[in-house]
Amino acid sequence: MSDPRIVVLSAGLGTPSSSRLLADQLAASAAAKFGAAGLQVQTATYELREYAVDIANNMAAGYAAPRLQELNDDVAAADALIADTPVFSASYSGLFKSFFDVIGKDTLAGKPVLLGATGGSTRHSLALDYAVRPLFSYLRARTVQTVVFAAP
Repeated sequence: MSDPRIVVLSAGLGTPSSSRLLADQLAASAAAKFGAAGLQVQTATYELREYAVDIANNMAAGYAAPRLQELNDDVAAADALIADTPVFSASYSGLFKSFFDVIGKDTLAGKPVLLGATGGSTRHSLALDYAVRPLFSYLRARTVQTVVFAAP
């Protein structure tokens, strides 16, 4: 088996972002698990806030700017995905959802995805199972059973 490549997507809006901190921890944990199996994992981390204008333009114009297309291509080529969002109004962020609205409908089919979320309190943890997981189910991704939620 060749060394796996994982793309990490963080939809945090702040700098620093608690969502990004969680995404980094999830990526490090995944890399350690692969390392224990004798594999060197490659990761690429993207903060979706840096693509917000390109995502909005893609939604309005129907095509991706070159930089956003490169991100879409990297997601498509990855062996697995770590997707992390803050929870707003009991669901994923609009930026997070908008990104997954503009990628190709078959991009995540069969791709393993680890889901993570951050929120102001543990009450928001249910958003992973009633909002985030169904989104990835619709996209035909293979979400791992365990999801990770972090609150202060």
